[in-house]
Amino acid sequence: MVVLALDTTVRSGSVAVLRGGDVLVERVGDPLVPHGRRLPGDILAGLHEAGLTVADVELYGVASGPGAFTGLRVGIATVQGLAFAHGRPVAAVSALDALAHAALSHPRTGAGTLIAPWMDAARGEVFSGLFEVAEDSEVRLISIEGPAVASPDATLVRWQAWLGGRQVIFVGEGALTYRNRIEASQGDRADIVAVAPAIAVTIGRLAAGLAAAGGAGPPHAVRPLYVRRPDAELARERRTGTAPHAG
Repeated sequence: MVVLALDTTVRSGSVAVLRGGDVLVERVGDPLVPHGRRLPGDILAGLHEAGLTVADVELYGVASGPGAFTGLRVGIATVQGLAFAHGRPVAAVSALDALAHAALSHPRTGAGTLIAPWMDAARGEVFSGLFEVAEDSEVRLISIEGPAVASPDATLVRWQAWLGGRQVIFVGEGALTYRNRIEASQGDRADIVAVAPAIAVTIGRLAAGLAAAGGAGPPHAVRPLYVRRPDAELARERRTGTAPHAG
C-alpha cells in the first residue's frame, strides 16, 4: 500500500511517502514559508521524488492536531481535496500520539517508561499527552492522559501522582522550550529527546495500522483536534457578550 502522510502541526511540518512500511521519501518543510504557500507543492515534489503520482496514493495520513489553527486547516484541507478527487480514504492521527511513538526508539525506553510529548502551544503553554510503554508480545503505548493544554508547571503538577520517581521521556519542541522547568521538576529522572522530530513517517505508519483495523474513512470525516478553542471564536463571544461566566 502506498501511503502519503502529512504533518502541518508545527511551522516546518513534514511530508512522507511510504510503501508497505518502507520509507520512500521524507521531506521537512521550510519553517519560514507558511504551509499555505508550500502545499500541495511539497506533496507533489515528494511523490515525484518517489517516482509516483497522486493517482498512485492508496491511503492518506494526516496529523489532526493539536497545533496552530491555520496550519491544521491547511494540512487537513489539502489532504481532503486530494483524497476526494481520487476516491481515497484518510486516516487522522494525533500529533501527540505520533511524537510518543517516535520516542519509542530512544535507547532508555523500556516497559513501564513514561513518554510525555510536549508541543509548544504559545502563550506560555504546552499541548501535552502522557503515555506508558507496555511490553507483552510487542511494544505498545497505553494512554494515561489524553490531549490537554496548560502551562508547563501546571502540567507537571497535574502529573505528579503518575510521575513519582519513574523514568520519563519528554519529546517535542515544547520539551525543548521548557527544558529548564522539566529539569527542575524531574531532575535526572527525565530524558528530553529531540527538538521537534519530523513525524510524517510515524503518521504514515500509524495511518496504515488504523486503515488495517478499519480506522480510515472518507475525507469529509476528518476533524481537527484543536484542544484549545480558536481565538476568533473567543473574540466573537467577547464582542457579543456570550462568553461563559464563572460561577
